[in-house]
Amino acid sequence: MTQNSIRGQLLIIGGAEEKQGECEILREFVRYAGGIKARIAILTAATDLPIEVGQEYIRLFEQLGAEDVRIIDTRTKEDAYSSTALQDIDKATGAFFTGGNQIRIVDTIKDTDLGAAIHRRLSEGMIIAGTSAGAAIMPDMMIFDGDSETNPRMEIVKMSPGMGFLPGVIIDQHFLQRGRMGRLISALAQQKEAVLGFGIDENTAMLVTGNKIKVIGEGAVTIIDETDVTHSNIDVILKDEGLAVCNAKLHILPRGYEFDLETRKPIVKQLGVRS
Repeated sequence: MTQNSIRGQLLIIGGAEEKQGECEILREFVRYAGGIKARIAILTAATDLPIEVGQEYIRLFEQLGAEDVRIIDTRTKEDAYSSTALQDIDKATGAFFTGGNQIRIVDTIKDTDLGAAIHRRLSEGMIIAGTSAGAAIMPDMMIFDGDSETNPRMEIVKMSPGMGFLPGVIIDQHFLQRGRMGRLISALAQQKEAVLGFGIDENTAMLVTGNKIKVIGEGAVTIIDETDVTHSNIDVILKDEGLAVCNAKLHILPRGYEFDLETRKPIVKQLGVRS
C-alpha cells in the first residue's frame, strides 16, 4: 500500500474534535496548512446547515491565525463546477470537509471539476482534512451506514465509493464511542482490495504524510490488519450469519504513536512518551 510521497497530507478526524480551549487537532490542521499564512477552504457539502457550520469553522480557523478562510458551498452537483469554487480551491493551502452525511459529499463533488481540482491540489502539496463524514470519504470505498455495538456480520454495514484520497483502506469514525469494531471488521472483510481498517476515536485524528501515519488527539486509532488472515468464512455464510476472521492483527495507537502504511507496522519509539 505504498502511497505517493509527492503529495500533500491528510488529517483524518474521528469527529467531535475540540472546538474550545486548546483545539489541538484544528490547531495542527492550521499549522500544516501554513500557519498564519494558511488559506483554508471549508467544504460544507455534508451538512444540512452549510452557512452556520461554515461560519463556526471560519471563526475557529481565524482565531487560530489563518490568513484567509472561506466556504465552498456545494448544495448541488452544479455548484461543483462554479468558477468561484475552483478559484478558491486553487488558492487554498488547506481544505477541510465538515461532518454531516458523507453521501452528500460524494454525490455533489466526486467526478466533478471541483473533485478533480481537490485531487490535483493534494498532489501539489495541499493538506486535506475531514471530520466525521469528512473522514469517512477519504478511502476509495467508504462506509456510509451501518449498525454499531454488534458482532461482525455482512448485513451490518453498507459501502459505496468514496473520494479516493487514501485508497486501499477502510476508515470508520466515532469508533470507541459508538462501539464500531464489528462494522469495521465487516466492512474490511467485504473489500478484497483493502487489508487495513482504521477506527478513529472522537477528538482524535491520524495525520497521513507519505507512507507514515501519526496519531493526534486524546483518544486512539484502532488498526485491523488482515494481511496474514488464515481463514475467513465470508464466502460461505449468509448475510445475517456471524463472520469469522482468523489471524488478523490488531494495533491500538494513542497520541504520538506512528504507523507505516508500506510495511504495515507500528513505529514504536519511546513507549508512553507524549509526542
